[in-house]
Amino acid sequence: MASLNKANIGGFLARQGILIAFVLFMIGFTIANDRFLGLDNITGVIRSSAILGVMALGVTFVVISGNLDLSVGSMMSFSTIVVLDLHDKLGPSLAIPAMFAMTLCLGAFIGFLVGYLKLNSLIVTLGMLSAIHGLTLIYSGGKNMDIADKEGTWFSVFGQSDIVGIPVPILMFALLAAFLGIVLAKTPFGRKVYAVGGNGVAATFSGIRRARVVFACYIMSSFCVATAGLIQASRSLGSQNTVGQGLELEVLAAVILGGASLMGGSGTIFKTVIGVLILGFIQNGLLLVGLQFYAQYIVTWIIIILAVWLDIAAKRGKLWSPIA
Repeated sequence: MASLNKANIGGFLARQGILIAFVLFMIGFTIANDRFLGLDNITGVIRSSAILGVMALGVTFVVISGNLDLSVGSMMSFSTIVVLDLHDKLGPSLAIPAMFAMTLCLGAFIGFLVGYLKLNSLIVTLGMLSAIHGLTLIYSGGKNMDIADKEGTWFSVFGQSDIVGIPVPILMFALLAAFLGIVLAKTPFGRKVYAVGGNGVAATFSGIRRARVVFACYIMSSFCVATAGLIQASRSLGSQNTVGQGLELEVLAAVILGGASLMGGSGTIFKTVIGVLILGFIQNGLLLVGLQFYAQYIVTWIIIILAVWLDIAAKRGKLWSPIA
């Protein structure tokens, strides 16, 4: 009986441990700083997390399908730089669709390599991380981008405006999460994504075109990255050409924190949103209690290790491996 209870407790902690840790963090930050749960701070955290969150929505599809996408940070830098550059050359009405088209082409190329050529997604997207970064530098000539007439453009609406008191980035994040949540949970395509990630061979023998599903997941991921780039460019009306550097690890951490398995076949959009908020509030709390911003890198690393450990533990139902 004692061993059974111990196994049950271990299984529960493996499944819910990260949420328990988050609640403890929230309580600790609230005690340390009474502004932590203030409305302005909560709104600010969600708004600043919207870019990361939008990217994580697309990567959720990729991870559930049993693959990885480490190129999203560099791709976001590319989309941000492109839309800012084309804004002054073509105007925002043409710059936005042009940027989306170029970013989707990058996603299609990755999807073709992973889906149809069946190359390892880790190797492909790790290589594309460097390749897209180089492409961004070539496109920008190594320079940062700024909109010339910042006062006379409506482009800022995506990153700076409010609608009925709600910041537009939060609305875009929420609407996209709701739509993709329905796609993943309620449509045949969503069921195919789970099937491919759970058992690709069985999915293929059941008539599911695995390559097409994987390809579509990378297209969806690149669309979300382009949306994040649009928000980023609109918020600052200017950008460094490395603005997305390092975000791929935070995005992956948020997805895994939300319960998506690195082995594929499990995860939800709703839980990814929770994972994004966990990261956002923890980083905000660290700043409010006086830690320097660079401490966030260490905390993010710890969270990634903890999330991967809990992911593996949830699969076997135990926190510790029975093998010494």
